[in-house]
Amino acid sequence: QVRLVESGGGLVQPGGSLRLSCVGSGFSFGSYYINWYRQAPGKERELVANISARSNVINYADSVKGRFIISRDNAKNEVYLQMNDLQPDDTAVYKCHVRPGYFDHWGPGTRVTVSS
Repeated sequence: QVRLVESGGGLVQPGGSLRLSCVGSGFSFGSYYINWYRQAPGKERELVANISARSNVINYADSVKGRFIISRDNAKNEVYLQMNDLQPDDTAVYKCHVRPGYFDHWGPGTRVTVSS
């Protein structure tokens, strides 16, 4: 029932930008934190950013502070991750996540590759 679908990934050169989107359905989207995670081979899964239901609380990983911006539009059931000044270490599968009840729900992910 709960569904999250990401989009916006792709191949970009170092210093470039991408804007990711996560669209939710099957739950009260505007009542929950939404989280962006990323995972690459050989690395631990990392919480990149999250945003509270009404956008009054926002957190970023130290590795992306000053470069990434998270935002949401609850009328569209959508969360965004604007990624600027991308570097090779940002290469990963990016997934959005929500916990509206007892269990975690994940999107299938969108791949970001940063390479020259």
